[in-house]
Amino acid sequence: MTFLSGPLPRIIAHRGLAIEAPENTLLAFLKALNAGATHLETDLHASADGVAVISHDPDLSRTVERAVDVRQLTMAELRRVDLGHGQGYCSLADALDAFPQARFNIDIKDAEAALPAALAIREARATDRVLITSFDERRRRAAVDALPGVASSASVTTVMPAIAAAKIGAVPLARRALRGLVAVQIPERRGFLRLVTARTVGALHRAGVEVHVWTVNEPKQMSRLLDLGVDGIVTDRCDVLKALVASRN
Repeated sequence: MTFLSGPLPRIIAHRGLAIEAPENTLLAFLKALNAGATHLETDLHASADGVAVISHDPDLSRTVERAVDVRQLTMAELRRVDLGHGQGYCSLADALDAFPQARFNIDIKDAEAALPAALAIREARATDRVLITSFDERRRRAAVDALPGVASSASVTTVMPAIAAAKIGAVPLARRALRGLVAVQIPERRGFLRLVTARTVGALHRAGVEVHVWTVNEPKQMSRLLDLGVDGIVTDRCDVLKALVASRN
């Protein structure tokens, strides 16, 4: 099994399936897999004791209304935080161990999490079933350099030149910008600029990468994107996307 094995499209569950489950928890991941997700999207920060902890936010203000940063608490303390439905924060190692066949799309949110993430992935022997990404190229590169052969998608500084090249059909330029990467993961639009069109999708495919679009929850938009040929959709509603894919097949 590799991260990009299996039939298209990739049904990528954004922070799991947060229906009767807090986002980015073991329960949310379990619900996503049971609903038909092919991949789990998640985010990493570092705890006070240097563990790669699964959390989108750098602090606990949104999840439990506590004015404390993730990096101020140890992993043991984070596990005891009551997120609801019997869930606390979990580490990347916890998730990789709990779901040994699941494929994880991992966004490095904190530079301090890059090397702990690589360590957890190596110890779980999970390099072939994860993809590393980050908005920040330095964070992405720090994790990727510690995981030879790992799949990775483009950071912002890489993806925008590649999209610009794809829009004008300059496939060799796009291929050069995306060397060593397996995917671009982008929103359909950035401001007034439409990033995902039939032309850009086709050019990116010819450049040798998959196109995954985030974060899409409406069936009509999902269907339109699939018609354009995108390879994966990152969604809060993997159950809806799974049903749509089944109906199209």
